[in-house]
Amino acid sequence: MFFIIALLGVSGYFAGLRKSLIIREKNTLHSTPIYHGVLLAVNSSLASILTLVVWLIIEKNIFYELKFFREYLYFLTFIVFSFTATLTYNKIKHEFKARDNLEKIIKLFLLSCSSLAILVTIGIFLSVIFESQKFFNTIPIIDFLFGTHWSPQMPIREDQVGSSGAFGAVPLFTGTFLIAFIAMCIAGPIGLMSAIYLSEYATKNVRNFIKPLTEILAGIPTVVYGFFAVIVVAPFIRNTGEQLGISIASESALAAGLVMGIMIIPFVSSISDDVINAVPRNLKDGSLGIGATKSETIIKVIIPAALPGIIGGLLLAVSRAIGETMIVVMAAGMSANLTANPFEAVTTVTVQIVILLVGDQEFDSPKTLAAFALGLVLFFITLILNYIALHIVRKYREQYE
Repeated sequence: MFFIIALLGVSGYFAGLRKSLIIREKNTLHSTPIYHGVLLAVNSSLASILTLVVWLIIEKNIFYELKFFREYLYFLTFIVFSFTATLTYNKIKHEFKARDNLEKIIKLFLLSCSSLAILVTIGIFLSVIFESQKFFNTIPIIDFLFGTHWSPQMPIREDQVGSSGAFGAVPLFTGTFLIAFIAMCIAGPIGLMSAIYLSEYATKNVRNFIKPLTEILAGIPTVVYGFFAVIVVAPFIRNTGEQLGISIASESALAAGLVMGIMIIPFVSSISDDVINAVPRNLKDGSLGIGATKSETIIKVIIPAALPGIIGGLLLAVSRAIGETMIVVMAAGMSANLTANPFEAVTTVTVQIVILLVGDQEFDSPKTLAAFALGLVLFFITLILNYIALHIVRKYREQYE
């Protein structure tokens, strides 16, 4: 049906274009002919799509019997298209402001997209809030946020053994931040330094060769990184530790953090490279012109000017590290250990969310609702990170003319 509407829209475009060209031969037009054609196609197509969507919504939620009259839907859609196209076609005159009307439609469309994003965010937040409230009605929020033991083994039946569970999430937060910290220690410096090299030191041929190879890392599935961590990195770290007399678990935070850091290097490098290249050329030339070396120009001029974008890239990398699941499951394990030792097995919030929602269990049980509580904590962690980043940007932002 959408394909048919698209074909009708194309025919409407040429009809409006043809009439506007004829009018332009006799008189001047307020808008160029292409605006008239596009406006006719957009108006009639949007009216048809809106009719189609409204019919399907009513059919699904109010009058299910309308499904038996589905063949009339096509006829109705065609009637709406023809009616709207005729109205718009008759409006095409030399004084008709087609361009202004089209820009209003585009503005309304962009506003709708922005509003949709906001509404989706609000919906996600409210759904998590409501489900988390059910969890906190059973488990005190103090025990959840400050408890040091995580064992969500609540019973499915009343007679099931092991009727008590522990929902202290501190071990999950510790494991999450430990792995994210290790990953950022790898991705932050390497990504930023590689961006500086590619932007300021590398030749065009070298840049065209290295940059695509670096960004390939962003397209590798995370499960492949997980296999790499399990097969290569974790055994290497364990064997190296044995040679040095250090006890390292087969599944460790260090292995997961190192591989995760490699995975998010392209995020830091690509964004930092873009913002560094966006620094005005006259700032660089002015610094070099007064006698500063290239390294001094980078440190004192380019980095401060690009700092907001660099912080944005680092924030994106942190969010990526906090939200990663597959690498942690395969390389760090699922043990909720309260430790800051990177050589031990740990787990993260996202891994536990997946574990809690897998399997045959009641949706209203505290074990399942704990996943929403963990999601709510992640939401506020992200909010705090954004606030810190905005504060840093406001403090160190440079204003240039």
